[in-house]
Amino acid sequence: MANEGESVNRAQARDAFEQRIGHVFSARALLAQALTHRSAGPNHNERLEFLGDGVLNFVIAAALFAHHPDAPEGDLSRLRAALVRERTLAEIADELALADLLVLGPGESRTGSRRRASIKADAVEAVLGAIYCDAGFDRAREVILALYRRRLAELPSADSLKDAKTRLQEWLQARGRMRPEYEVVRVSGADHAQHFVARCRLTDSGDAVEGEGGGRRKAEQAAAQRMLQRLEGKQT
Repeated sequence: MANEGESVNRAQARDAFEQRIGHVFSARALLAQALTHRSAGPNHNERLEFLGDGVLNFVIAAALFAHHPDAPEGDLSRLRAALVRERTLAEIADELALADLLVLGPGESRTGSRRRASIKADAVEAVLGAIYCDAGFDRAREVILALYRRRLAELPSADSLKDAKTRLQEWLQARGRMRPEYEVVRVSGADHAQHFVARCRLTDSGDAVEGEGGGRRKAEQAAAQRMLQRLEGKQT
C-alpha cells in the first residue's frame, strides 16, 4: 500500500507540475523520462535534454532577433547566453518546483544532487524537449516564451553582460591604450582544489593589480575587474 500511495502522490505532483508549466502531456511517459536522471536507469533524460537545448536556443534567439532589430550579433549572443545559461535554467526549475519531481539513483539521492544547478538545468531542457516531442514546435515555443516572459521584458544591457577582461580591453582601446597582459603568479592547494593568483599589468604604464580565484580564468577576471575599478576611479 505504501508503494501505491507513493505512486498516487507522484502522479498528483506531476499533474500540478503540468499546470505550472502550462502543458498537459498526451504521452505521460515523455514527462516521466524528462524527469529521470541517468543515474536512475537506462530510460533517462539526456536525449530529451539535447533536443530541448536546441529548441530553447532557437526560440530565444528568434525572440531576441525580433525584439531587438538594431542589436549587433555580439550583443544578441551575449543576451541569449545569459538567458539559456545553467544558472537561469536552474532558477526556472526552482520557480516550477521541479527538483522534488526528479528521479535519481540511490547514490545521487543520498548526496542531495537533486538540488544541483546542473541537474535542474538539464531537466528543464529535457522537459522542453519532451513538450516538443509531445505536441510539436509551436507548443514548445509557447511554453518557452511564457516561462521567459518576465526575463525577456527585463533584459539587462548587453554591455553589462560582458566579462571583466572584455570590458577592460574595450576601455583601454577606446582611449588608444595598449592591451593588458596577464600572468599567473601563484598556484596553491591540492590538484582538485587549486587556488590561483593572477596579475593584470598595463604595458604602457606598468600599473599592476592581482586577482584570485579557483581557476586561472577566474583569477584573471578578478584581476581585470580590479584594474577596471582602479582606472574608472582615477577618471572620476
